[in-house]
Amino acid sequence: MRKKRHNAILNIIYEHEILSQEQLMAHLKNQGFDVTQATVSRDIQDLGLIKKTTADGYTKPHYEKPENPEIIKLKPLFKSSVLSIEGSGQLIVIKTIIGSASPACLIVDKLNLPEIMGTIAGDDTALVILRDAANLTHIISKLSEILNN
Repeated sequence: MRKKRHNAILNIIYEHEILSQEQLMAHLKNQGFDVTQATVSRDIQDLGLIKKTTADGYTKPHYEKPENPEIIKLKPLFKSSVLSIEGSGQLIVIKTIIGSASPACLIVDKLNLPEIMGTIAGDDTALVILRDAANLTHIISKLSEILNN
């Protein structure tokens, strides 16, 4: 249970600005962890978290969110089947080789990015629908990163 809670804490501080232990406790409770302030305090110490002096809140030095194992397995398929990625407004069109749009949508869905509302797959075209057009460049950059790494 402690390891799961530690992983949850790392993901929370990666995804949210956490300025206090109370905020962290609230996020943990939302994820089903019933914790006390003393437990959260010990977890912060165990994980080596530091509270920045700026308004950024808690962070772990040199921490990057662990990559989903399913994404690691799907990357080679994505790289070998995607032909192009283009966007306009709240839409991103991913052109793939025939029959590969569905796996392309699957990897986009597995990214669990809050900026993405959903995906639709055809045969050789995948459509990514964004919540806000302001995120277009950021999401295209993330998808291109997967394609080029």
